[in-house]
Amino acid sequence: MTKLKQTTGFKKMIAPYEKSSILKSVWQIFNTFTPFFVLWYAAYWCLSISYWLTLVLTIVTAGLLVRIFIIFHDCCHGSFFANRTANEIVGTIAGILTCSPFYQWRFSHSVHHATNGNLDRRGTGDIWTLTVQEYLDLPWQKRLGYRLYRNPLILFVLAPIYVFLIEYRFNRKEAKIRERLNTYTINLGIAALAALLCWIVGWKAFLLVQGPTFLISGVAGFWLFYVQHQFEHSYFERNENWSYVDAALHGSSFYQLPKVLQWFTGNIGYHHIHHLSPRVPNYYLEQAHVENPMFQSSHPVTLLSSLRSIHFRIWDEHRKKLLGFGYIKRFKMEQNKRKSA
Repeated sequence: MTKLKQTTGFKKMIAPYEKSSILKSVWQIFNTFTPFFVLWYAAYWCLSISYWLTLVLTIVTAGLLVRIFIIFHDCCHGSFFANRTANEIVGTIAGILTCSPFYQWRFSHSVHHATNGNLDRRGTGDIWTLTVQEYLDLPWQKRLGYRLYRNPLILFVLAPIYVFLIEYRFNRKEAKIRERLNTYTINLGIAALAALLCWIVGWKAFLLVQGPTFLISGVAGFWLFYVQHQFEHSYFERNENWSYVDAALHGSSFYQLPKVLQWFTGNIGYHHIHHLSPRVPNYYLEQAHVENPMFQSSHPVTLLSSLRSIHFRIWDEHRKKLLGFGYIKRFKMEQNKRKSA
């Protein structure tokens, strides 16, 4: 099957799920934003009882913030509402709550979708991934930098803090005026909301509630994105062999989560379906997967098996596998044997 025929066939298969439902979208806004604000206030109220109780509530609140980000994500793709303006308004509001610039993120994420798994077009909206040979060709300082970047503490704890609080506050160099104004609007919205809450509940109470909520949701968000593209049966190819469909179905994981976590993460575990067509709203992803056996050929990644993804740090172009840093020594030994043979 040629790439064109393959892509056309899957487009026909996925097309019935690409139309958003105003009722489902409005209901999802209600059942996500309302409990988020209620639980945030409940966590604040519990400060007078026990901070441990507050921390428990912030875990659930953080889960709802992840779900708000999924709504933001769908709005960026223009899939949450049929109306473009509605997507931009809701996406901007969700962007304020998640500290994410709508127009800027929409651009980088669209590039990510167009280049996912393409070894010749890496670098925008993705996880920094080197091939074994690329790593070996680097000077030791850059090798150290890559190893530090791939350290779980940096990648899943420090990186979310840096990205959401600092990096997203600035525009891209190439950003046009509309994108720049949107970033400024979201920055002002974040500052205004934080100032308002500090005035109402006090800055200490605000930090005690918002701090863990932000950190937990950030860690969860980074982990989800990581597992969606860094897993055992992942896919990377050079441009001449790269296929959009293969990159979607094999380079984006089917993260088989328990139902409660699937709800909090807005079905984003069906990431192979999402990459095949970002026009499918999150509430139709599971249906598309279940009703089409072809999509079920993707190897599911479970909560337990996803923990192995921490060790997948470098791509071997010969074996077509993500491997750990420990493989590099073996690769060099095999390389030396081939040279001496």
